[in-house]
Amino acid sequence: MDELRAKGLAKMNEVYGWEMPNIEGDPYFDLTVDHLFGTIWTKPGLTMREKRLMTLSAVTALGLQDLAEVQVNAAMLNGEFTEEELKDIAIFLTHYVGFPLGSRLNGTVSKVAAKRRKAAEQGLDEDRRANVNAAVKMNTGNELDDK
Repeated sequence: MDELRAKGLAKMNEVYGWEMPNIEGDPYFDLTVDHLFGTIWTKPGLTMREKRLMTLSAVTALGLQDLAEVQVNAAMLNGEFTEEELKDIAIFLTHYVGFPLGSRLNGTVSKVAAKRRKAAEQGLDEDRRANVNAAVKMNTGNELDDK
């Protein structure tokens, strides 16, 4: 694995709290890991929290609820935003992206927070592999074990 790939995978796993393995032979994965995470997310100047806020705003504005769920979960996992702060973001964004999209983000925050509370009450740790599989399935239709 070259230095850029290692840097990108490390940043991707930090950003999302995942344990994403290196996936060989997938040009889209290469672009995502090497460029987006190896170059863009590692660029100094903005904090990870600021980058998360911009990403969450963009996916909300585009109506990408599945990606918003990934972002909300990661933001809570990494301690970047609390449930209350995320709800405030939804209220704020509603005035710029419209009620239906803002409402979806608000519902996504509630859903993710409830899921995290339930897992905590059951004494369960974050299921990092399930998070990775959900992301891989969202983008490829397969899970890691399907390869």
